[in-house]
Amino acid sequence: HPTLAVSRAALLPPPGGPGDAAGQTLPVESRPFTSYGSALHIALPQAPRAGQLLTLLIDYEAGEGPGVCWLSPEQTAGKQKPYMYTQGQAVLNRSFFPCFDTPSVKFTYSATVKVPEGFTAVMSATSWEKQKDNTFVFKMSQPIPSYLIALVVGDIVSADVGPRSRVWAEPCLIEAAKKEYDGVIEEFLVVGEKLFGPYVWGRYDILFMPPSFPFGGMENPCLTFVTPCLLAGDRSLVDVIIHEISHSWFGNLVTNATWGEFWLNEGFTMYAQRRISTEVYGLPYTCLEAATGRALLRQHMDATGEDHPLNKLRVVIEPGVNPDDTYNETPYEKGYCFVSYLAHLVGNQSKFDAFLQAYVNRFKFQSITADDTLGFFLEYFPELKEKGVDSIPGFEFDRWLNMPGWPPYLPDLSPGQQLMRPAEELAELWAADSLNMEAIEAVDIMGWRTYQLVYFLDQVLQKSPLPEGNVKRLSKMYPKISKAQNAELRLRWCQIVLKNNLEAEYSKVKDFLHSQGKQKYTLPLYRAMWAGSEATRALAMETFSATAPQLHVNVQNYVKKILGLAAAE
Repeated sequence: HPTLAVSRAALLPPPGGPGDAAGQTLPVESRPFTSYGSALHIALPQAPRAGQLLTLLIDYEAGEGPGVCWLSPEQTAGKQKPYMYTQGQAVLNRSFFPCFDTPSVKFTYSATVKVPEGFTAVMSATSWEKQKDNTFVFKMSQPIPSYLIALVVGDIVSADVGPRSRVWAEPCLIEAAKKEYDGVIEEFLVVGEKLFGPYVWGRYDILFMPPSFPFGGMENPCLTFVTPCLLAGDRSLVDVIIHEISHSWFGNLVTNATWGEFWLNEGFTMYAQRRISTEVYGLPYTCLEAATGRALLRQHMDATGEDHPLNKLRVVIEPGVNPDDTYNETPYEKGYCFVSYLAHLVGNQSKFDAFLQAYVNRFKFQSITADDTLGFFLEYFPELKEKGVDSIPGFEFDRWLNMPGWPPYLPDLSPGQQLMRPAEELAELWAADSLNMEAIEAVDIMGWRTYQLVYFLDQVLQKSPLPEGNVKRLSKMYPKISKAQNAELRLRWCQIVLKNNLEAEYSKVKDFLHSQGKQKYTLPLYRAMWAGSEATRALAMETFSATAPQLHVNVQNYVKKILGLAAAE
């Protein structure tokens, strides 16, 4: 049933011109389109001229759609008051307001939002002011695609963390949010501007969402939405923030014209994130983080089969297929490899950085295709075009875009070896039939950074199930890991617990799934439980029936599909 009901449409007289202020009522009809939306047809009195400005008024009511999430008090961190947020990407904002819901169309917007006493509204807008009667007025002065319009209403407060940044959160989280991000945002913005050109959005604020938010982050302009899992207490998960900041140039400023070329948003953003990370944290650490990304791509391709059609950079989304159902690691990590390959062809980092800046400047506020991107690349480097770099056998641009499978080129991550090798060696020691405790005790992991521990756990997971008793000893020896509060560590520890049937710690899996509802943490754990024993399947059913109400509806459907409970809608 439609989640957005249109009651009336009218053509308003031109601003300042003569005519009835109520406008001329127009015939409206809703026509079938796909399972995830219908087409709104409005008949104009006469065909408009090219370039003519029309003012349409549409009266509508919305609220039950998949793009609008209503949380009960128990789904929030504070557990006192309800909360609502919208999530537009990819095609959900059509359930929030009538729009051209495609990334190929960009527009400015303004909004007036009246909320009950005791609540605050925030939006992805360049300016907002609070007026009387708990009314908030927002304006976005730069053109953006529909999926980047976002609204939150809740019991939220803010704290400054930089000259153009503040954090927003429920009152019970605001201290932790301020502590985690005070002073760090500006450093990332400054490096981003140095690399990619001016930051055009004015403010960069961060909103910490309730635990049920299904994503790590959503790059809504001026106001990134992030999971509260980022409040790790040790600043170890800021790479997610660097990723969302990078979208300020790649995705929000230069946008994929279709969801089939999502890599133009995400591949470039992964590359930009790792450029900023290299400047701030150095190459070894960034290579280590990129190696964990490559491991995710490997896991994804092993699960789907390399030649699965989703493992192409240019995905053919058939009419009627919901773009959200094509979401996977490929546009991120294979896209990153392709952008790295372009940099490799150039062979000089500062020249490639200059190209990225020119690319952003050329296509800012536009929506483009891969042909635009690659055409501009060859135009910018005529000597490469001359050499025919777009058709080097095995590395043809066409093959990158249209052939599924593992990336033809992988950037060199060997600078990360100094951090990776100790983790690989330690994982080897733990996988042995008889444990060499002397060698194990000689390795001090207390000084390791989070991603080094993540990499170690990925290695242990690959070698699992370990010989009988080893995981139990590992758990006891490293409380830093087995009792971690950091979500990236908890995810991997839970995967290890399940793969090794460590029943004594099944409760940790349950606790983690109760504590948050992020899709990238939730689905792998349900897949692992479902692929395991009777006991883990029972754990999956029990956990899901307890936590389903606090999950985002999309995530609920994906879990149901894994557990064979219902056809995913």
